[in-house]
Amino acid sequence: QVQLVESGGGLAQPGESLRLSCVASGMIFSINALGWYRQGPGNQRELVAEIRGVGAVYGDSVKGRFSISNENVPNQANLQMNNLVPEDTAVYYCKGLIQGRTYWGQGTQVTVSS
Repeated sequence: QVQLVESGGGLAQPGESLRLSCVASGMIFSINALGWYRQGPGNQRELVAEIRGVGAVYGDSVKGRFSISNENVPNQANLQMNNLVPEDTAVYYCKGLIQGRTYWGQGTQVTVSS
């Protein structure tokens, strides 16, 4: 069984930074994509950033502020979030497309407030 374990998140003030990490574990032979989505209050779940075969892709609202990396370790996805704004407040979920199946982490809360 594949598991996605998330860490990081919490409370930040506008303009501050936070870092999220996701590690995929279990019987893993191939990872097609690994990244982060978020769901804010009253909103649908949306793409934040994801590492795919073609490289990293970002949601429009985070381009230039967030960056995703795996430090050359394919089963991890680290999300560096800079210049946070209140609209970034959401539950952030790690998502993996692994061996043709989609897996989700349990989610971690990010709150941006002064």
